[in-house]
Amino acid sequence: MANDESGGAGTPGEEREFRVAELAEAAGITVRTLRFYRERKLVPPPRREGRIAWYNGHHLARLRTIAALLDRGHTLGGIAELLSAFECGRDVGDLLGLSGAIAAPWSRESPVRLTSDALAGHFPGEDTEENLTAALDLGYLAVDGDDLVHTSRRLLDASTALVRNGVPLSAVIAAGREVRTHADALADTFTTLVRRHVLADVLAHAASGAPLPPAEIARVTEALDQLRPIVKTVVDAEISMAMDRRVRAELETWPAPAPPPPPD
Repeated sequence: MANDESGGAGTPGEEREFRVAELAEAAGITVRTLRFYRERKLVPPPRREGRIAWYNGHHLARLRTIAALLDRGHTLGGIAELLSAFECGRDVGDLLGLSGAIAAPWSRESPVRLTSDALAGHFPGEDTEENLTAALDLGYLAVDGDDLVHTSRRLLDASTALVRNGVPLSAVIAAGREVRTHADALADTFTTLVRRHVLADVLAHAASGAPLPPAEIARVTEALDQLRPIVKTVVDAEISMAMDRRVRAELETWPAPAPPPPPD
């Protein structure tokens, strides 16, 4: 039997159940945040009893795990992938020692909560339904109650600057989609490199089902801590040099300036 209207415990021996407001309070978050997590599929669906949604201790544990991962610097996107990867049978908390080494976040993006009016202020005249739909589809924006959440302060600032300098927002979003494709390909390249040459022993050990010894976790942590800035340096250097090559090639296509007129 579920809780009564006040949210108290049910029959002795039964698992405690919560209404949405009670669960949010127990987890130390707002109801709006809880619903946002539900939309992002970070929290499993509740049990339904008519129009009432009931949550249990598993939901509360999941919310506390999300809070712990956020405190460790993980993004919501990274948390979603981590939870999905270990959904079958293994609790994320049991794997934090290893995930702290392997799944530590690379990005340090800060989400930005915006009202519809605030978003329109960033892109005056460009806040069309088509652009909003495209940004939601790309994952730049998410809906949280009456507000919108942009996934990255840096990307929001960059998009705003591009639009202010004359680039249509639709073109910015299209370019973002193309950049995302190339970024995913780069990530695949480096992930394969690390998996093949750095994590081979770890993966072989994990296949045996035995827990990793602390010394091995420390080794992996140290190796990845050193590799993260190296990967970012390589990507930044290659992008910078590629832009130099592309600008030079572009200038070569421009017509040569006319020679100055001869003196009288």
